[in-house]
Amino acid sequence: MRLKKLGFLIVPCLFVGCASIPPEAPELSTELGKRISAIEESNIKLLNKFFDQKREEVDKFIENEWIPEFAENIFSNEKISRDWDVIVNENNKKDRLTFIIKLGPKLQKKINDKRLELIKPLDLLERTIEKEIRMEYTQAKAINNSISSLLLSASNVTENRNRYLEMVGITDGKIGKVIDKTDDIVSELLDKGKDASDKADKAKAFISNVKSLRDSI
Repeated sequence: MRLKKLGFLIVPCLFVGCASIPPEAPELSTELGKRISAIEESNIKLLNKFFDQKREEVDKFIENEWIPEFAENIFSNEKISRDWDVIVNENNKKDRLTFIIKLGPKLQKKINDKRLELIKPLDLLERTIEKEIRMEYTQAKAINNSISSLLLSASNVTENRNRYLEMVGITDGKIGKVIDKTDDIVSELLDKGKDASDKADKAKAFISNVKSLRDSI
């Protein structure tokens, strides 16, 4: 799923479109400010949905790849394997239940810890991007407020508006690249073709790549 644009180009387009607003109609610029807020929230919702999907994909990696390898490593332990074989061969339901009750919570904790370890970097990255988006839109709304004042007082509206547009700096390209890179990092985690490294190494690389991406923002 590519959300490269994520709608971030809409705001600059709206500002450009407002260059022809007549000085006698400043209420149109006020209305634009409301539209900017609505677009901001729409983009944040798109961002959240994108990261929800990435978290689901990480869950699939844990379920389909990491847990099977983890279970295999657990039962490669000689004592655990031997105890389990005895229980299975004797077909003792009580001993089997006791074994599962004793070992199960420990295994579940390991699984939960691994999920938290992989999901937390995505959560931090999502919050970092959202903060950047909101900062940009806050600046855009502040500039639009200034333009509304200019519509009431300035005669050279087009010239002033273009000057403010150069100042706004909505980083749609930068945010789009971060979204694309996030998609690539998660895809690498799920890529079963890269079997040269085990699941633990893939998980470590995933955490490192997400952290590096967040630090680059």
